[in-house]
Amino acid sequence: MADAAQKWQLQDAKNRFSAVVDAALGGEPQHVTRRGRPVVVVVAVDEFERLCRLDSGAAPTFGRLLAAIPTDDGEFERLEVSPRDIEL
Repeated sequence: MADAAQKWQLQDAKNRFSAVVDAALGGEPQHVTRRGRPVVVVVAVDEFERLCRLDSGAAPTFGRLLAAIPTDDGEFERLEVSPRDIEL
């Protein structure tokens, strides 16, 4: 069964899945452990979608990166680079 921190052993979570889901829908993430180690967290779909939006909003899209490339068509100085010596 769950303690104050809303942690469930896997077997208990399987046996009381409705209670796990109800608690998650109530806004409390439900932590599930297997052999004493945390393995999953059950959250309501609204919370999951909110977290996905936060994650995707933090990283720039490929389109945004391309749009950030300077487009002034200006000339730039080319460096004089000679190939390195190699031994065959």
